[in-house]
Amino acid sequence: MVAISGCAMNAAKRFLGETNLFIVVYYSVKRQSLVIDCCGDAFMFAGMRNKKASQSPAGTSTAVEDYLERILELINSKGYARVIDIAGALKISQASVTNMVQRLDAEGLLKYEKYRGLILTAAGKKLARRIAQRHKLLTEFLGLLGVDDRVIHHDVEGMEHHISPSTLRAIAALTQQLQRRPTLRAQLQASAL
Repeated sequence: MVAISGCAMNAAKRFLGETNLFIVVYYSVKRQSLVIDCCGDAFMFAGMRNKKASQSPAGTSTAVEDYLERILELINSKGYARVIDIAGALKISQASVTNMVQRLDAEGLLKYEKYRGLILTAAGKKLARRIAQRHKLLTEFLGLLGVDDRVIHHDVEGMEHHISPSTLRAIAALTQQLQRRPTLRAQLQASAL
């Protein structure tokens, strides 16, 4: 990433004109901070951290998060979740689901009885709700930017397991600003077309 000085940013704004959308993102590795300058409005987010791609910020694997997210969706929509339902939702074999469900049971995230349904424990519900909220926030944020629904689905599935809590807080703050500023939101959506 190239650092842009204030002088260069002002020159770029003059070049682009006031009617164009201009976003500059500054990231400081040393200070672990992110600054987003959007049309002269600066938003600063401190304490950003990088995470390993193999684990989510919650310390769970992406597979565990996918299972918990689908189990919560099934319980909310049908009132229960069974291995066959989870396998269908995730498009994987029932044997694979059984193995993971037994693992999640051993980790205390759900209660499973063979040939019966399963329920999320309090810890499993809490984690699943946090995963669902993260998914919803990312979907809402990209929607506010004017991104196509099919692209949103694809991108959120790729981003949601690898985004740090501090970046998620930054996106939540930016989402709130976009909801409060319809003019800025319209500029963003127009530029996405």
